[in-house]
Amino acid sequence: MQKLSRLLHIIDAISEWVGKIISFVIVLMIGVVIWNVVMRYAFHSASAWGQMGTCGKLSVAYIILGAAYTLRTKAHINIDILYSRFPLRTRAIVDLVTSTLFFLFCTALLWKVIDYVEGSLKLSFSVKLFLPPYWPVSLIVLTGVSLFLLQGLAKFIRDLIMAISGKEAA
Repeated sequence: MQKLSRLLHIIDAISEWVGKIISFVIVLMIGVVIWNVVMRYAFHSASAWGQMGTCGKLSVAYIILGAAYTLRTKAHINIDILYSRFPLRTRAIVDLVTSTLFFLFCTALLWKVIDYVEGSLKLSFSVKLFLPPYWPVSLIVLTGVSLFLLQGLAKFIRDLIMAISGKEAA
């Protein structure tokens, strides 16, 4: 049981660490938007990469790498009208039932992301017109989905322990 607690702690620590670091990406996004606005209105020279390309890629990183942290801090949406009134053990059982949907979603997402990574790696090494490489973004998405799945597994284990024993896991 101590090894399981250690594993859960490691997963939580990774989610916390990545979530806190990725939270600073918002500052980069604001900087890119400000740069683009200043360039557009002051110098009449806006760049397509500034608004759509860079901000789009930073948004993907922000959202997907923040998902595990959001799950860890229980910030995802619940229907609290009923859920909050349930005892902890009943909540854990409800979460175990709904985790089936979570794992189906993450498995499908991971499967599609792996295809996306393979395609972006092939595209990156083909000699065509200049295009920014897509493989860094696809690897970020793969990392984010993997971390989200790991955090979901940690939540599942905690819910299972609560449903069986009635006690919270460490």
